[in-house]
Amino acid sequence: MTVLPEVSQIRELEKAPAPELLEWAIRQFGNSLGIATAFQAEGMVILDMAARVSPALRVFTLDTGRLPEETYRMIETVRERYGVQVETVSPDATEVEEMIKRHGPNLFYREVPLRSLCCHLRKVRPLERKLKEFRAWVVGLRRDQNESRADVRKIDESDGRLKLSPLADWSAEQVNQYISANHVPMHPLYAAGYKSIGCAPCTRAVKPDEDERAGRWWWEQDADKECGIHFTPEGKSERTLDVLVNEILEARRA
Repeated sequence: MTVLPEVSQIRELEKAPAPELLEWAIRQFGNSLGIATAFQAEGMVILDMAARVSPALRVFTLDTGRLPEETYRMIETVRERYGVQVETVSPDATEVEEMIKRHGPNLFYREVPLRSLCCHLRKVRPLERKLKEFRAWVVGLRRDQNESRADVRKIDESDGRLKLSPLADWSAEQVNQYISANHVPMHPLYAAGYKSIGCAPCTRAVKPDEDERAGRWWWEQDADKECGIHFTPEGKSERTLDVLVNEILEARRA
């Protein structure tokens, strides 16, 4: 069980600069701290900062089975630059097989609940299993990425586990400035016009004036641009998702 910081310490950590918060977390949790990354700009900034504190980092990424080839190449780039062996986390093959059998391989294009189901089985459930290994984890959320992230705190808690967002108060410009100043490796798809990078079928390049996450699930007009890892869907979609997930799990148990 994680010993949570006192309220006064949480207030101080909320005001701490990103490198200071990361150093505190690495010293506090050691091997029980996980750094989650999809090798986007924010995640690479965090990895670069953390590696300056300690080379003995536990870095993991969710391998959904539908990632672009450029993302897999970033795993090797990180290993060569920082000496970090990235832990890959995969979905349950039986669950994915059952989902595809019921709904097809590209179910996510048909409706939001089916897209949420795919994200849930390929991302959320594998993440939940992986997080059992850690007392705290680090993510690259920023408040100005979109409306659903506007209230992100630098230090949060769920299920007795701390979730740290050191870049919560950073802007995209600050991220880019850090990358340029420190020669941080960049995901190749940024050069192709991407601003946010996820699974290959669900991500596209965006226009310069479009929102950062406009290229994620771009066919969805009114849905939140979230996969369920950081924010839970609400309303009808959530209830439908529960039904869809239960169908898959019941079929697996049969």
